[in-house]
Order: sequence, then structure tokens, then C-alpha cells
Amino acid sequence: MNIIEKIIASHTNKETVAPGDIADISIDARVARDFGGPNVVKNLEDYGLEVDDTSKTFFTFDTNPTGSDQKYAVNQQIVRTFARKKGIKVFDIDNGIGTHTLMSEGLAWPGSTAVTTDSHANILGAIGAFGQGMGDKDISAAFHKGKVWFKVPESVKVILNGKRPNNVSAKDIVLNLLSKFGANTLLSKSVEFYGEEVDKLTLDERITIASMGTEMGVIILLFPPNKAVMEYCEKATGRKIDKIEADSDAKYAEEHVIDISTFVPMVSRPGKPHDAVNIETEKKTRIDSGFIGSCTNGRMEDMRIAASILKGRKVAPGVVLKIVPSTDEIWQQCLDEGLIKTFKNAGVLFSNAGCAGCAAGQVGQNGPGEVTISTGNRNFPGKQGKGKVYLASPASVAASAIAGYITTENDIPDIPPVYDFQDLESRIKAAVKHEKHEEKAIEIVGRIWVINEDDIDTDMIFHNRYLQITDPAEMGQYIFDNLAGYEDFAKKSQPGDIVIVGKNFGAGSSRQQAVDGFKTLGVQAIIAESFGAIYERNAINAAFPILTYDSLDSIEIENGDIIKVNFETGDIVNVTKDKRSKINPFAEVQLEIYRNDGLF
Repeated sequence: MNIIEKIIASHTNKETVAPGDIADISIDARVARDFGGPNVVKNLEDYGLEVDDTSKTFFTFDTNPTGSDQKYAVNQQIVRTFARKKGIKVFDIDNGIGTHTLMSEGLAWPGSTAVTTDSHANILGAIGAFGQGMGDKDISAAFHKGKVWFKVPESVKVILNGKRPNNVSAKDIVLNLLSKFGANTLLSKSVEFYGEEVDKLTLDERITIASMGTEMGVIILLFPPNKAVMEYCEKATGRKIDKIEADSDAKYAEEHVIDISTFVPMVSRPGKPHDAVNIETEKKTRIDSGFIGSCTNGRMEDMRIAASILKGRKVAPGVVLKIVPSTDEIWQQCLDEGLIKTFKNAGVLFSNAGCAGCAAGQVGQNGPGEVTISTGNRNFPGKQGKGKVYLASPASVAASAIAGYITTENDIPDIPPVYDFQDLESRIKAAVKHEKHEEKAIEIVGRIWVINEDDIDTDMIFHNRYLQITDPAEMGQYIFDNLAGYEDFAKKSQPGDIVIVGKNFGAGSSRQQAVDGFKTLGVQAIIAESFGAIYERNAINAAFPILTYDSLDSIEIENGDIIKVNFETGDIVNVTKDKRSKINPFAEVQLEIYRNDGLF
């Protein structure tokens, strides 16, 4: 077996597993954050579920370490209260990023398993551990059972041959890989790295690369632990650990041999992490701010690199540089080594440890029209604010902040160019105007169609005899004409209508027409007990509002009633009968895509 298969098998009652197998995996660390944690608590309390093993169960507060947002403060207190009642350890707002804590506290180790509400839990591949980000229902189940079901992925072997160039950082390595593989070439696969230069990578460098597995679409990027990583983990756990390695005859779905000597310093252009190019092509691009931090580049080595470039220099006039370490331990080390003084002398805003710029409202966000160069892992529209975000290494971000434009550490001007405030003002005005033009309603009101049926598949919604139709404007007329009793839906529906259905709506084929047809008709939203997996993704990516509910009995809905729905809070009101209830609100990524008016 390869590494992922060995880890999974060792946490089941099976001797071996193979790709495609479904296994119940015992979880060594079950974790929820301040984001998602309150929903985990709610699930456990609503269903009367006890916690399986409190010694393996944790909460981490990292998305809002300042507690400065009222809603976050309330959510954190909900979790603290539950944790005290159940005897669960909370790594509170003074701690830092939860996935990093799992490694430094010895709660994850080579060959171990962990799940958390953090989509970058696969960062644990840096130490040869299995980590997965999951939704609050999965995490609730893990808290209660100590296990989750998982499908064994196919594995890919990537061999990095050649000598790594001196000016290529770990962030540059992963951006080069993103440029090669994109966001879906290795979709849902486990990737193992091998090669002489791979074995030389430090833990901090492995963390940087592993943290961007989510952006590559992989299940996990796994590094066989070297001697230094094993020593680190054994010190953190306080015990001897068996090294996890693939068997010599391990099977892989693919094998890629790549010459690392061809890698260059890179930057990802705004909007897509995988739109990574040689930084030379973007040099001299004016910036307004820089950010160094996140789970990708908030490590001690990153802090030292930034400090070495900033020492004796100043951030360019009109530019703001924000630095946030990933853990409080690293923050303290920055203090002990005098790095904070170097940062402050350079004009840097240095903040307490946490996720920072990747979390709304935290240090590192930008405004409309603003151009930021960041060490984060994502630059999707709206993810780090309302401006544009380039992704780069800590060295490139520090150099660019001094220069006032995108550059590298070996090409910093002695005197930065004069900042053009008129240019910034025009960009802000243009961005605000554009933003207002595209603003989408978070709350809707409309007449409802109640269709009390489960398993309405895509052939019932938009029959395959119409698949040759490619113009969305023509699709609406055929919606539900293959659903018994609703063949005339398209003629009777009105713009602004809302459809309420049962379970598994949109089961069946992957046809996008089954989503776009509703948009053509002007249907505002579909509310279902659950959706087919492909249909759900299609709708979310098309910015077509879909929501799920557990029960609507309390609002006594009937066909033709007028209802009001808030996508962000999940509040639902039967206006006709003045009855109120709650349904499941948009997830963070769904709200982000909806506000962006689609995935692209």
C-alpha cells in the first residue's frame, strides 16, 4: 500500500484498503473551530449526542483571534460554555491556527488521523498525517462516534528531480505545481512527494506546500517524514513514533517526474490561485498593501525571511504591510529574536496569531480597488476583501511592500516611486461603482410552489430530449414538463416565485440546464430537504440560490403563500400566515460565489 492507504487501513478493522473502498476511520483528533464550532455544538445538543472521547476532542479559535466581531464573540462563548460542561480542551483566541496547534501540541503525528471544520486540515500531510476538513455534520458525528466514513482515494506519485534554485521558496514550489496541474487535474487524489530536494525540505516549507493542496483540488499532499520531522513530532508527542512509508511495491494511479531546477519565483494573479505565472511578468504592478501570514506562510522561517529583507528599510509611502504569525509560540519567538522591533521600525502592522486575512473582518482584508500582494493560499474574489489579491512568497511580499510595486528581493529600488493617490482614488471609485452594480439581494420575498415529492431527478426537471438546447433563454419553457402534474409549470410560474420540494432534488445527470432553466423563468430560489450532489454544486457555482431545511411544519406553508427568506441568517417567514422559522443558511463559499454572481 501507499501512504494514504496505510494510514486509513491502520485506523480501520481492515488489513488492507484500495482506492474506491469505503471505510469507517477512527479519528485521533476531532476538532472544531470558532467557525463551524457553534453548529457542531447545536447538532450534538439537538440530537442528544454525547462526546466519545474528550481527550481526543478539541476546539480551536483561530478565525477571529481578536474576538472583535459580535457574532463571533457570541459563537465563541457558546463553544466555551459547551466545552466547560463536557470537559473539552479549548485552544482559545491567544493560541493561533488550529491545524498548526495539532502539530506543535503533538495531537497529530506521522500516520495519525484528524478532522476539523478547517478546509485546510490537509496541511497535516506536511508531517505524513491524514487531515481532512469537513462540514459541521461530519465533525459532530466524529465528536460522537470517534469515526467518520471515507472513500479511499487514488494516489499520485510526484518526483521532483534536479537541484532547487536558490531563489525559489517553498511558496514558489507550490505555485509552480499549481501552474502545472491547475485546480482539477489531480482532483480528489492523494499526492505523495519524493526526490532529493523534497527530503531536504524543512517542516515549515512542507507546511507551506501542503497547505495549498485544497487549492489544487487534491485530498491531501503527503510528505514522507524525514529525520527532522520525526524528531519534531516525537518531541511534541513525548513518545517514539513509527515512521510511515509507502511499500516498495505500492500502486499509484499516476506518476509525474518534474525537474525542480526549472522552477522560478512565481505570483498568482487575482481571482485564481492556479493562475500562477513567473513573477517577472507582473513586475512593477502597483500595490496598495501586503500581507504575510495565514496557515500557508505564517511560520518562523517566513518571519525571519521577511525581517531580513525589511531590516533597515521602510515600507513604501502609501503602502500598508500587515504581518500575522500562525501561532502564539511563533509570535513569542519573534519577540525574543527582536523581529517585532524590526517590523515596527519598517512601518509594519504586526498582529496577534491566527488565520487573519483569510477570515472576513480580520487583519489582511482589503478594500474596493485596492491591490494586495499576499502570502495567503486563496485569492478568490471577495476572499481577502473587495480588492484584487496576488499570491506570492514572504520574500516577494516584503520586497514589494518596500518597492511599492510587485518585485523580488534582488530588485528593490533605493527610492520607491512617488505614490499616485489620484490613481488609487479612481480605482476605488471604479470598484465601488462596479460593486454596487453587481450587488445581489441577501433577502428575497416571493410566492411559493409546494411540490411534495422526493427524488425529483434532472430528467423530470429538464428532459434529455432538450439537451441540444444551449441558449439559456430557451431553457425555461421546458422546466418540469416531464414531472407528472407539473407539465404546465413554465406557463403558470411567475418571475419571483420560490419552489419548495422534498429530498434529493436534482438527482441524476450533471446537466446544467436543470439549473439555468429556473433562472430563465425568474425563479428566485429552490428550498429542499436535500439536493443531489452534482445539482447542488451546479446551482451554487451558477449563483442560483438553493437552501436546505430540516422541517417547515411550524410555518404551515401552502401552495401560493408568500414567504420571505434570508440567505445569510436562514430566517424564513411565512408572510401570509405570519409564521417564522429557521432553515440552513448559505455556507461561506456559497455566499462568496453568490455575491460574485457565479464561480467565474
